[in-house]
Amino acid sequence: MSSRILIADDERNLVAFLEKGLRAAGYVTTAVNDGPSAIALARDEDFELLILDLGLPGLDGTDVLRTLRAAGRRLPVLILSARDDVRDKVAGLQLGADDYLTKPFEFDELLARVQVRLRAAGAASADEPMTLRAGAVSLDLRTRRASVDGGEPIELSAREFALLELFLRHPDQVLSREQLLARVWGYDFDPGSNVVEVYVGYLRRKVGAAHITTVRGMGYRFVP
Repeated sequence: MSSRILIADDERNLVAFLEKGLRAAGYVTTAVNDGPSAIALARDEDFELLILDLGLPGLDGTDVLRTLRAAGRRLPVLILSARDDVRDKVAGLQLGADDYLTKPFEFDELLARVQVRLRAAGAASADEPMTLRAGAVSLDLRTRRASVDGGEPIELSAREFALLELFLRHPDQVLSREQLLARVWGYDFDPGSNVVEVYVGYLRRKVGAAHITTVRGMGYRFVP
């Protein structure tokens, strides 16, 4: 299956050039031209790589990268930016970017860097368990489905999947409402909303209410 690459850049001619070249190389591309859209797609869909411009409208590329990493999204990120100052490069890499290429650039070099990042990501994912388990509940990271006691697969929405993954990676730990908002919804939420409570309710109905307990005044705990 061809790798899916997300391009986040507001230069239309450049995006058209990148999509043409990457598709000719066998990749499937999707493009967005603003920061909030980049976060939404990178967080909720299955891409293998994000090519990210720093000067995005709506939300700067550094904020996009910071949000994705804070949410635990390990998607490889190649920054493609006109900012060629060493401090910008260091800042991008320290925020969690995997590579940094400055504009103007040669397409062959970009393609080589894309291939390196995808190979590295494939090797890392091969070493990572594809199923998370905590007690009777398991979550298949490939199919994004859950099961309880080995029963029938349970379909999850993108947010339900992200929330359950976070709980399963931190069993028996109390996670505050603010932590859940930041890790699962990032910038795309209203702090005054009850979205966490709503989605915890959805998960309780799907995996069993006893597995997710409310710790009054503190947050939620996943009980294996």
